[in-house]
Amino acid sequence: MRIEAFQNFRENLAAAVQFITLLPAGKTHRFKPREMIAYFPVTGLLIGLMLATFDALVSLAWPPATVAVLDLALLAVLTGALHLDGVADTADGLLGHRPREKALEIMKDSRVGAMGLVAVVVCLALKWGGLGALGENRFLFLLLVPAWSRAGMLFGIKFLPYGRPDGGTGHALFDEPLNWYDFRWLLLLVLISLLGGLTGIGLMMAFCILTAVLVAWFGHRMGCITGDMLGCMTEVLEAGLFLAVSAGG
Repeated sequence: MRIEAFQNFRENLAAAVQFITLLPAGKTHRFKPREMIAYFPVTGLLIGLMLATFDALVSLAWPPATVAVLDLALLAVLTGALHLDGVADTADGLLGHRPREKALEIMKDSRVGAMGLVAVVVCLALKWGGLGALGENRFLFLLLVPAWSRAGMLFGIKFLPYGRPDGGTGHALFDEPLNWYDFRWLLLLVLISLLGGLTGIGLMMAFCILTAVLVAWFGHRMGCITGDMLGCMTEVLEAGLFLAVSAGG
C-alpha cells in the first residue's frame, strides 16, 4: 500500500511538473488531471527551491538589483514564459469594454497587443521590485512565493467554470470538480510559512486577499476562467506576494 501511494505521488507530481514547467520530470504513464491539480503547490515548492538556491549562488557575485533580474530570468525559463503569455492574452482580452465572447476570441489570438505588452512589463517590474527588496528570511520567501502563487490556480479551478467548453489548454483540468482534499498540500505551505513569523502570516493574508480579488474579478468580468487566465493569476499572485513580503524590507 505504501509503495503504491508513493508511486501515485511520484507520478502525479511528475505530471504536474511537466504540465506547468519545462523541467524534465521523467517518463510517467499517469496523466489524470483531477489528481494532478493537487500537486501544483508542490511543483511551486520545487520551483521555489531552485529559485532560492540559484539566488543564493548568484548573490555571491552580483548586487541585489542584478540578482533580481537573474531571478526573473530563471522563473521565465523554468515555466517557458507560459504564465507570462497568459498575462498578455488576458490583458488584451479583459482590459476593455468588450463582451465576453469577443474577449475570449482575443485571448485565443497568438498576437500580443499593446495592452498585453504593457501588462507583462508592469508585472515583471513589480516582481523585480519585490525581489530586489527582499531582506530577512530571503531564502524562505523565495521558496514559498512560487508555491503560493501556483496554489492560487486551485481556487480558480474550484470556483469558476471553464470558459472554452469546445477545448483549450486548461480544458482537462475542469473535467471533474475539485473537493477540499485536493487542497491538502496547502497545509504544508501554511506550516512552512509560519517559520517566517509575522511576515509569513502576512504572506498568507496577502495570498487570501489577492486570490479572492482575482477570482471575484474574473467571475464578475467573464463568469468563467481559461488557461490564459490561470496563468495570469499565477503571475499576478507572484508579483503581489513578492511585493508583500518585501514591504519595509
